[in-house]
Amino acid sequence: MAAEGRSGRYVRQPPGYRAFIPSPLPPNPQLTIDAELQNLLSRADRALGRLDGSIQTLPNPDLFVMMYVRKEAVLSSQIEGTQASINDLLKAEADIYDQQMPKDVDEVVNYLSAMNHGIARLDELPLSVRLIKEIHEKLLHGVRGHKLQPGELRQSQNWIGPGGSNLNSASFIPPPHEVAAEALSDLEKFLHAEDHIPPLIKIGLSHAQFETIHPFLDGNGRVGRLLIAFFLFERRLLMRPVLYLSHYFKQNRQEYYDRLQKTRIEGDWEGWIKFFLKGVGDVAEQATETAREIVSLREGHRSIISDQFGNSAGKANKVLEHLYRRPTVSINNVRDVLGISFPNASALIDKFVEAGMLVEITGQARNRRYFYAPYINLFSNL
Repeated sequence: MAAEGRSGRYVRQPPGYRAFIPSPLPPNPQLTIDAELQNLLSRADRALGRLDGSIQTLPNPDLFVMMYVRKEAVLSSQIEGTQASINDLLKAEADIYDQQMPKDVDEVVNYLSAMNHGIARLDELPLSVRLIKEIHEKLLHGVRGHKLQPGELRQSQNWIGPGGSNLNSASFIPPPHEVAAEALSDLEKFLHAEDHIPPLIKIGLSHAQFETIHPFLDGNGRVGRLLIAFFLFERRLLMRPVLYLSHYFKQNRQEYYDRLQKTRIEGDWEGWIKFFLKGVGDVAEQATETAREIVSLREGHRSIISDQFGNSAGKANKVLEHLYRRPTVSINNVRDVLGISFPNASALIDKFVEAGMLVEITGQARNRRYFYAPYINLFSNL
C-alpha cells in the first residue's frame, strides 16, 4: 500500500528550500506482503542458505572472503566514480608501481580497510552509530573527501543531484543535520528492535532509510552498502560476510535511485523491498556459482600439477595453496614459502607460467610479479 507521506514529508526550511524529514521505521501503514513479495523473500532466504553452505565446501572459506571483499571494494567505489579495477587493487596491495594505475586506487584500498575494520569490530561492538562513524573515518582517510569531516556526522545541509546542482535544483534534499542525527539514532534502534519483521526486509528498509538520512557530507552510498553486509553477518544469516549488492545496484543504477525516490514521494516501500530482495537472490546465486567455480578450478589445477610437474608436484601444490591466500606472487615469495633456492623457485614459477596458471604483470627483467590470473578472473569478469 503506497501512500504519500508514509515515509516522511517535505518541509520548507528558512532559506526557502524543501528538505525531506523521514518518519521512523517501520513504515506506517505497515508493509503489505503480497504473493510476489513473499516469493522474492523465500527465494532470497533460500539463496542465502545455499551460499552459506557452499562457502563451507571451499578449501579455505576465509580466502574466498578475502577476494570477494576486494571485488566489492572495487565495485562499490566504481559507483562513486572511481576507475580502479581489482587488478589495480591487487597491484597496490603488493606495492607494485604502475604508472598506468588510476590515482583513485587509494579510495578502493580505504574501502577495503573500512570493510575489514567493521567486520572485526562486530565481535565487540553492535551495528551502531558509533561503528558507522568509525567505518566512515576509515573510508575517507587521506583521499578525496578527507576534508569533509571523516567520522563525523554532518553539521550542514547537503543535497543529491547532478554536478553543478544546488539546493534549488537538487534531485533530493535530505533532512537538516540536527534532524539527520536524530533519525540515525532512530534507525539504530530499529535495527536492534525485537519485532517480527523478517531480517532481509529489515535491512532492506534500513538501507533505504540510511540513504534518505544521508548523515555524512560524503561517502553515504558506500557506508550504506556496507551496512547490508554487516547486518547479515551480525545476525548470522551468513557465517561469513560474503553478500554485497554493489554489482546489482551498479547494473540497475537508475532503477535503484528511482525506487529509493518512490519510497519518499509515494511511500512505495513495497516496490523498493521487491527490488532489494531480487538483488539479494541474484547476488547470492552468483556468489554460490563463484564458490563452485573455485572448487572446480582448484581441483583442475591440482590435476595439472600432478600430471605435468613431476617431482616438484608436492612443492607446486604448496604454492597453489599460497596463491589462494595471496594471488600476487614473486620468485622471492615462492623461495620463502618453500624454503628453496632462488633458481629452484624461479624454475617452479616457470612451470606455473607454462601451465597457464600464472601471468607475469610487470614486464620487467628483474623483480617480476605474477598474477594467479584464472582465480582473479573469477572475481573480475563482471
